Amino acid sequence: MTQLAVDDLTLEVRESARRKTLEITVDRGGELIISAPSGTDEQHLRDFVVEKRLWIYRKLAEKAECRRPLPQKQYVNGEGFLYLGRSYRLKRVSEDAQDAPLKLVAGRFRLREDALPNAREHFIRWYSARATDWLTARVKAQARPMGVEPAGVKVQDLGYRWGSCGKGNRVYFHWKTILLPRPIAEYVVVHELVHLHEPHHTPGFWRRLERAMPDYEQRKGWLARHGIEVEGI
Repeated sequence: MTQLAVDDLTLEVRESARRKTLEITVDRGGELIISAPSGTDEQHLRDFVVEKRLWIYRKLAEKAECRRPLPQKQYVNGEGFLYLGRSYRLKRVSEDAQDAPLKLVAGRFRLREDALPNAREHFIRWYSARATDWLTARVKAQARPMGVEPAGVKVQDLGYRWGSCGKGNRVYFHWKTILLPRPIAEYVVVHELVHLHEPHHTPGFWRRLERAMPDYEQRKGWLARHGIEVEGI
């Protein structure tokens, strides 16, 4: 069974032999996921969904509000672009003003005029390079105190996810993580490193996360409320 329909709700069913409890999550795109121990009776799943129905509707409403259309960047002089939570204004410069298509210099993003047709791609490339350096450093700083040994850090477009853990203990992060304020980006890092101990969002996962980052709930709440704001690139 890969999907479960309960009245007007459809959930993706993810079973795992390592899971001990049921959990429903609403991902950033509004899709519903129910995680369950392997072999869980279908009626038990249905009863759990019914029990959590009001919570699910509330979360779906919150996600719908978050998915409201965002204004697209115009890449004009004065447009603001985020980097580690701070907005930097854009300045378009002549083709001979700098060697790279895009630079951050003296508190301003400088974009060459000849790079304008591919401005978004240049920003993504710039953000991805900075994210790789910054996130790799944060992972190295956090890994030893947390007792984990990640195999490496990969930065890419993860769609609606900020981060994930892959096979072989490699951790992945969305390039947009580098747009978040430092404390929130650090939460994303620690969250994924905890997954190297606890693959699922069990009570044990949240306890371990709290030990590593006692104020994680405030950071997690900020990300849920404001994370959408960094997506208009």
